[in-house]
Amino acid sequence: MNFSESDASKTPPGSTRTLLVWDLPTRLFHWLLVILVLTSFVTGELGGLWMRYHKLSGYCILGLIVFRLAWGFVGGQHARFSAFVRGPGAVLHYARNLLRPDAPGYIGHNPMGGWSVLAMLFALLVQAATGLFANDDILTEGPLYPWVSKATSDLLTRIHLLNQGLILALAAVHVMAILFYLVIKHENLIRPMFTGHKSWAGEEQASANRLARALLIAGLSATGVYLLVR
Repeated sequence: MNFSESDASKTPPGSTRTLLVWDLPTRLFHWLLVILVLTSFVTGELGGLWMRYHKLSGYCILGLIVFRLAWGFVGGQHARFSAFVRGPGAVLHYARNLLRPDAPGYIGHNPMGGWSVLAMLFALLVQAATGLFANDDILTEGPLYPWVSKATSDLLTRIHLLNQGLILALAAVHVMAILFYLVIKHENLIRPMFTGHKSWAGEEQASANRLARALLIAGLSATGVYLLVR
């Protein structure tokens, strides 16, 4: 059930409503990214002929990251960076009060979670970008390998390999945070990322599924990546 702004205004203060928090494009981005990151990790470890699929997965990840960066400015209410990126003071205040029973809740990403989102997006962007220039000195070269010298390609390859560890660390922190909120704070963060909806008693505006806008941005992102790597 999707509440409009006028519906919310008719809701008695303090009562619980069901709001659309994560719009469909945001949810699809999230789960496609999970699948593609796992695919990239497994195919990269297997090597050999699997590197063809590793490269394809990397292109798709790059397209998704470009889409999400744009969606962070024009997407649904709670998918926008302005809704969850807060300053250091807000992050420290949230961290200090995290275990308090009366700690403030957030319908979308909390201040710490917001910065973890940015960290993951940045790490994946670095990974996809360096992969375009990387080589394995055997069979595989990124599509932009001819654009740089061998020394530069080797440097970017090392960054690509080292950054993989950072992505795994960020993913582990993400999973541990989900378990912490589920077990300690009794808040299920996984279900809303499937359904999009969350029960909320505060004064918040629901997101909207801007599907036509999302399709346009996704098409432009995919086209841009295709033209870059073909």
